[in-house]
Amino acid sequence: MPATDPYLVRLSPNVHAYVQPDGGWCLNNAGFVSDGESTLLVDTAATEHRARALLTALTGTGAPPPRIVVNTHHHGDHTYGNGVFLPEAVIAGHDACRQEVLSAGRQLHALWPETDFGDVRITPPDLTYNDRMTLHAGGSEVRLLHPGGAAHTLGDTVVHLPSEGIVLTGDLIFAGGTPFLLAGSLSGSLRALGVLRSLDAEIVVPGHGPVTDPSAYNATERYLLFVAELAERGWAAGRTPLETARTAELGEFAELRESERLVANVHRAYAELAGLPEGSPLDTAAVVGDMTLMNGGAPIACHA
Repeated sequence: MPATDPYLVRLSPNVHAYVQPDGGWCLNNAGFVSDGESTLLVDTAATEHRARALLTALTGTGAPPPRIVVNTHHHGDHTYGNGVFLPEAVIAGHDACRQEVLSAGRQLHALWPETDFGDVRITPPDLTYNDRMTLHAGGSEVRLLHPGGAAHTLGDTVVHLPSEGIVLTGDLIFAGGTPFLLAGSLSGSLRALGVLRSLDAEIVVPGHGPVTDPSAYNATERYLLFVAELAERGWAAGRTPLETARTAELGEFAELRESERLVANVHRAYAELAGLPEGSPLDTAAVVGDMTLMNGGAPIACHA
């Protein structure tokens, strides 16, 4: 692992966030709720080694291994470690998340074949829901909410702990990182912010980056509106997504990690301007190629 190791943040007596700095590619967050009798875990990690480190950190607090693991979406940094928690745990997620995990398969292996992911068993949710589901675990009421339609992906889950005023957003929010819409929707991501705001949670655990607060919604909204305006101008001028992204003045967004994601987000915005349904598949190879060019020609690195 890099010099900056994962760390726990105690959010309430029974709830912890597990943060993997710096939140870049393949370095996601997780979280868990436990009363010492039962445990619910939200998301796993990109490698077997990191998932086992997460389990060690969890049990180090006195919590038993989780009986339920909730996946906020299908991407491998949040799901590749699911198998580490079997057979004790049931994996839960949205209906579409299950299908996306199965369809994506060894997605991170394809993107980063040199990375040592360890013994990864593709393990989709086997407990699924469509709109809302309430679980009771770790002494808390845990509400799972689908934001409606495509947002970061088709199968996003927001995890809300109403009694604690805590929400785990998955990759609907990147704290200090560039949002990523390749598998989702620009307009749907904007709508999802309304869902998050409606929960009135004071503590926000993003999918990547440090624990934050609802100000992250405003920061994300400003970025998404910036992408929408940029894409509309580029579309009208007949420029390619790469040409449009390269002309952008990033302004307040210049310090966000993974700035190469801008071109992927413009690809997504162009698809919606062309009238394609939200979440329609894009040409992943073409988008990754454009992100590599945006990255100065250097391959995008998985930091796990």
